[in-house]
Amino acid sequence: MKDQIKKFLNEEQDPKAIEKITSKLNDLLMKNEEIGYIGVQKKPALTVFPDSIVLTNKRIIICQPKNLGLSMDFVDYTWDQIEGTFVKENILGSEFSFSTKTDMTVSIDYIPKIQARKIYTFAKEQLDLLKAGSAQNTVVVPEETAAVVEEIEEIETEEVTNYAEILPATQPVFTANEVAGDNELKGLSQDELFAKLQNYKKLLDNGLILQGEYDAFKKEILSLM
Repeated sequence: MKDQIKKFLNEEQDPKAIEKITSKLNDLLMKNEEIGYIGVQKKPALTVFPDSIVLTNKRIIICQPKNLGLSMDFVDYTWDQIEGTFVKENILGSEFSFSTKTDMTVSIDYIPKIQARKIYTFAKEQLDLLKAGSAQNTVVVPEETAAVVEEIEEIETEEVTNYAEILPATQPVFTANEVAGDNELKGLSQDELFAKLQNYKKLLDNGLILQGEYDAFKKEILSLM
């Protein structure tokens, strides 16, 4: 018996069915996908080609042999599609079923009870891992922070008409009209004149005054320094 199928025979699964399934799944598994458990139907009457259910770390795969076992149909459901899982134990085996987020219910019956319990446990573990990952990726923003962010976004989308709103409050702000009527330059110190020149440069860089206006302001200030 091949070593690759031994680990799936813990609960008396049919070795031939397991070997057939694993051989076909080798070409279907995605990158980093690993088989976690395989459950095989065991009906009261002899069933040469039983249905099987395969659980991996990425999805649930229903395997149904066709054409006397020469071919097989595969239907899969990723864990993020699944809403919940259920097990119903009957006198002859158990029925494992799961519901999807699109209100679909999928079931496979005559699963041996121990296998059904293992399937159910593995499925719950995968769904819990999925929920834990979603919770870690969710960022909870306090209401106060959300309000500030919203206010900032509104300011950014509005047209800025007053440059005083975006200049540092520690420095005086002068618009073009204010500079034109400024008759107090002669009484300012060199540091104050330099501060005015810096503000004029910011006005020019932000398109609030023209190059010619800035050159005139600069020439006037430099003449007083």
